[in-house]
Amino acid sequence: MEASLSKVLYDRRWLFLAIVVILLLCPLFLSDFRLNLLGRFLAFAILVIGLDLLWGYTGVLSLGHGIFFGIGAYIMGMYLKLEATATVPDFMMWSGITELPWFWVIFQNPLIAILGAILLPMIIASILGFVIFRNRIKDVYFTILTQALVIVTVTLIVSWQQYTGGTNGLTGFSTVLGYSLAAQTTQKAIYFISVACLVAVFFLCYRLVNSRFGKVLIAIRDGENRLRFSGYDTSIFKVLVFTISAGIAGLAGMLFVLQVGIISPTMIGIVPSIEMILWVAIGGRGTLIGPVIGAIVTNVAKTHFSEAYPDMWLYFVGTVFVVVVLFLPGGLMSLVSKIKSKLRRGERNVTSKTTSERNNPAV
Repeated sequence: MEASLSKVLYDRRWLFLAIVVILLLCPLFLSDFRLNLLGRFLAFAILVIGLDLLWGYTGVLSLGHGIFFGIGAYIMGMYLKLEATATVPDFMMWSGITELPWFWVIFQNPLIAILGAILLPMIIASILGFVIFRNRIKDVYFTILTQALVIVTVTLIVSWQQYTGGTNGLTGFSTVLGYSLAAQTTQKAIYFISVACLVAVFFLCYRLVNSRFGKVLIAIRDGENRLRFSGYDTSIFKVLVFTISAGIAGLAGMLFVLQVGIISPTMIGIVPSIEMILWVAIGGRGTLIGPVIGAIVTNVAKTHFSEAYPDMWLYFVGTVFVVVVLFLPGGLMSLVSKIKSKLRRGERNVTSKTTSERNNPAV
């Protein structure tokens, strides 16, 4: 029994599949409101898998993933807004715009909107990554630069309010592909799509980190100069992983706006970008499944505390962060490592005891 449990814990795929089974059963006992909340948290879980690929395995800390998350969300929001109005959006008319801009027109097609929400963040990330990593900007300088890019992006969205909705963002969505967004069946379908995307993204990244490509990423994290001296062009690998991570963030933003019904600059600013990093750290970076657990658990706790203690919930959430940092520096997944170590010690003790009994049978 202990041996089989140890094997399950050792292979994180089984632990992830157990989580997926629980997620698939959630619609049976959760209300529509709670299921919608969980669907939003799944979008965050998808996002942090890509972020863990970048930070946990490659050692590149980005505080600007809110940009790519926001691009995916805004593109899907543009499609939903056009489907809801079928004319020029109201905030454009208030600014005197009577004809749709070209970059709105192309996202009237749902297929183009879906592809754009994933591919456009990847294109932008590849360009930024090529310029940044080719110039060997890394460590804290890269982190500060990505944070500055978030400020620039939010400022542009707010200043171009005639095209983006400004601080109010995009809202007023009513249908998607002709189906009512408020309908229970539609929201359940979006929830199951989110679960399917979570599974696909997890196993894609799992295959990457367990391939030769993943070994190179870990080598970059642990000793980039050595790898460079061995003849590897590390900037290419950084650009690739940065691009993949951005595409995953765009997918997460697209799924998020479908379930929230609004996207605004406050959802993609500096604070949300920092929270994304916290989810990875709390779950356990460099594990893939840890950030998934961290994103879901942290947001569930945040929701529970804010409902139960509306005046003090920030103190409770802050306490959780402090406890994890002090007592679980490896994140929540370090608990799994401790359990595995205890199970292995138990297995060794049982084996040694059995061997001793065989060698020294009772007289």
